[in-house]
Amino acid sequence: MIERKKKREGRIAFFSVIHEIYFEQFEGLRESLNKYHADTIELVKKNGVEVIDYGIVGNNNKAFEVADKIAGDKIDVIFTNMITYATSSVFAPIVQNTTAPIVLVALQPRMAMDYTKACTFMQLENDNICSVPEFTGVAIRMGRPVKDVIIGCLYDDSQAEKEIKEWCDIAKVLNALKGARLGLMGHVLESMYDMHADPTAVSSAFGLHIPLIEIDDVIKEYKKVTDEEIEKKKEVICREFDMPDPKSDPVTMKLTDADLNRAAKGAAALDRLIDTYSLDGLAYYYEGEEGSLAREVATSFIVGNSILNAQGTPMCGEFDIKTLVAMYIMDNLGIGGSFAEFHPFDFEEDFILVGHDGPHHIAIADGKPILRSLTKFHGKPGSGASVEFKIKEGPITMLGITQTYDGKFKFVIGEGESKKGPIPPTGNTNTRGFFEPTTKEFIKKWVMQGPTHHYALGIGHHADTIKKIADVLGIEAVIVR
Repeated sequence: MIERKKKREGRIAFFSVIHEIYFEQFEGLRESLNKYHADTIELVKKNGVEVIDYGIVGNNNKAFEVADKIAGDKIDVIFTNMITYATSSVFAPIVQNTTAPIVLVALQPRMAMDYTKACTFMQLENDNICSVPEFTGVAIRMGRPVKDVIIGCLYDDSQAEKEIKEWCDIAKVLNALKGARLGLMGHVLESMYDMHADPTAVSSAFGLHIPLIEIDDVIKEYKKVTDEEIEKKKEVICREFDMPDPKSDPVTMKLTDADLNRAAKGAAALDRLIDTYSLDGLAYYYEGEEGSLAREVATSFIVGNSILNAQGTPMCGEFDIKTLVAMYIMDNLGIGGSFAEFHPFDFEEDFILVGHDGPHHIAIADGKPILRSLTKFHGKPGSGASVEFKIKEGPITMLGITQTYDGKFKFVIGEGESKKGPIPPTGNTNTRGFFEPTTKEFIKKWVMQGPTHHYALGIGHHADTIKKIADVLGIEAVIVR
């Protein structure tokens, strides 16, 4: 029942190309191509993006005018609609004078021509593919290859519509990354070398900003939380989570009133922090002295983080800014993005548990998530409420962001299946992850790519889409198969 607070948005530049002399030669062609132009725009719009229509470009002068407009309109993805044959002179200025990724759309109105009635007019109406080789070749020669070509039929072509949707989703990710404010608070958990990352390098690679937050900033908000805010947050928590009796783990107990109250207060403080600093996400780790207010606050966030994840503001522990970016990308694809790592194998049934202690994306939970009180957070100081669930059954995707020897970022991407079955009742998330060809072989291939031990976990199979995002960003990406 938790609703997303932030709408996913994307801005698509759309224009069609034509060899202008055709309009003079064939009466009625302008009208029919205008209709196909408009119908293609509608295919794009239904994916919840803003489409800026630059019309039909038929000569080089108009192409330069359109390029200037696109360059100033904060565009995320450019759709070049191959409405019929066109010379590359109407495309080259776009390649040279814009920066957004370019996708060629070649959707002919007919599945096939009626050869008993075929004529030049009909051929021109369906000549969408003719200049695609010319356009892709020219783009490569100019040092800026197009990112994709969508080929198919304009009407009733589910595959073409799926590919259009994919690029609309990519546009939403690119839009979200521009100027995003992903905060860092605290420090890396001691000795975790894989967690360290240079904020300037992250900003450079992803086009976002990393505000550095003090623990005192959230303590200040914690002190301001009112009893009314706590009660409202408790209502949300009690509505969204189950709180069962403990099972086999002696570290767990039924959620206590004190832990519920502290989790609600911590969640309210996080809401205030997000608003005060205009944050789009937060990675944090802070221990604090035993018995201190800093420790009380820093160990109260797990439930609030999980709610914020579902609302479109990713939150992750252990100061892991790289995985926070991965979660942010997944969330803006609309596929979740839970903070995860590998847990024990089950060699008998050929799966591995994937999950984590700490914050999770409860919008992708299988059923109602569980809250348990933990007498200790294993490996970390503190105790309190913790979230337990498994993600929805079906296809899953993992995105890990790591760094190479020369400091460059790298995407490590994998796909598997989440299947039904019991998970450890430890107050942490765990999902039964099955991978091909066998889970052990897959995990060996994964770890040999040099990932960090965390990754973002989402639903559906989206490895190819995420690799396209990496390509747009100029980041190395490997799909582990």
